[in-house]
Amino acid sequence: MKRPLLSVAAAVGLAVLPLIQAADWPEYRGPTAQGVVTEGALPTEWSDTKNVTWKQPIPGKGWSSPVVVGARIYLTTAAPVEGGKADELSLQALCLDGETGKPLWSKEVFREEPSAPKPHSKNSHASPTPLVRDGRLYVHFGHMGTACLDLDGNIQWRNNDIHYAPVHGNGGTPVLVDDALIFSCDGTDLRCVVALDRRDGRLLWKKDRTVHATKGFSFGTPLVITVGDRKQVISEGSDVVGAYDPKTGEEIWQVRFEGYSVVPRPVFGNGLVYLSTGFDSPKILAIRPDGTGDVTDTHVAWTWSKNAPSSPSPLLLGEELYTVSDAGTLTCLDAKKGTENWHEHIGSAYTASPIAANGKIYLLSEEGVGVVVQADKDKFRLVAKNPINERTLASYGVIDGDLLIRTEANLYRIKAK
Repeated sequence: MKRPLLSVAAAVGLAVLPLIQAADWPEYRGPTAQGVVTEGALPTEWSDTKNVTWKQPIPGKGWSSPVVVGARIYLTTAAPVEGGKADELSLQALCLDGETGKPLWSKEVFREEPSAPKPHSKNSHASPTPLVRDGRLYVHFGHMGTACLDLDGNIQWRNNDIHYAPVHGNGGTPVLVDDALIFSCDGTDLRCVVALDRRDGRLLWKKDRTVHATKGFSFGTPLVITVGDRKQVISEGSDVVGAYDPKTGEEIWQVRFEGYSVVPRPVFGNGLVYLSTGFDSPKILAIRPDGTGDVTDTHVAWTWSKNAPSSPSPLLLGEELYTVSDAGTLTCLDAKKGTENWHEHIGSAYTASPIAANGKIYLLSEEGVGVVVQADKDKFRLVAKNPINERTLASYGVIDGDLLIRTEANLYRIKAK
């Protein structure tokens, strides 16, 4: 582990004024962590030329989603090392000017050797999304390590002590709870939840999964919820989802299921945690999070299996739960009852997670087609289909009422008419 000295302010608990504003998009799926824009509208029509404020090439390859604080955009990427070995990669954090799209800085965080495990064709060496909080940028590269930078690109600490054997590369994104940066590690040899001290990167706790999964690899992103007066970190792995105490790592409750290679992030509302069980036969589970111990047989409120997603996260809007399957079927469920309101086929392949703003749902296909749908529990209502015609697996970002779309080669800022 590499841990540079911190400033006095950081050493006493990052005693700086909060820099997150209501218009920021500081983590995966935005300020709510559930993909909902709470104020204002977003553009509904665009193409690779229409309503494009700017288009900026992004070096290397990465499927992390863009995050925004102030007028700056942060990404990660894995770029070839100039003059280096074949397949040697520089794992980097990037910062772009939100107004112009121009790069402000880039910083190598880790160097990946050619012998590192190769990712799946739908993955990359830089898939976890960055997180910004209180003047610090946290970047995570799965089994390659985790780091903290200031917003000018100066590395505050690195931790590459958490070793495990991944399958298909890295994927899950960390979450920040008080002073704990928490993420899931689910490989073939190690399956656990880890908390690092956000101030210096030291290990706070590590909690092993208590269920032995036949296919142990997953890529889950935790979700923080509050039940009563107690915070819970919901972390999903293969064959199990657990709720953990963010201070100690104690497992509060767990639900068992059959599923692996879990990608979707859970959502929470109506007193229920909603999640997808991953591959091969995905199901949506709705779980009451007020239990203790193994609550598989007592706290699953409902289960839904038709057209459930393996990759895109669900979207909760009030009492409606919207999901898009990997094969492109959009479904509206009654979130309390677990019954279907309607479903509609909208495309052929989906990985990115949907977001919502001003009563509209925004979906993004792997072919780069942005589909906008009216949020309506009674029927499917298409607003627009917007082709960019570049491959994309990253989810949307939002900046000052505009959309950010990361494709395989570029980052777009899309404005309203």
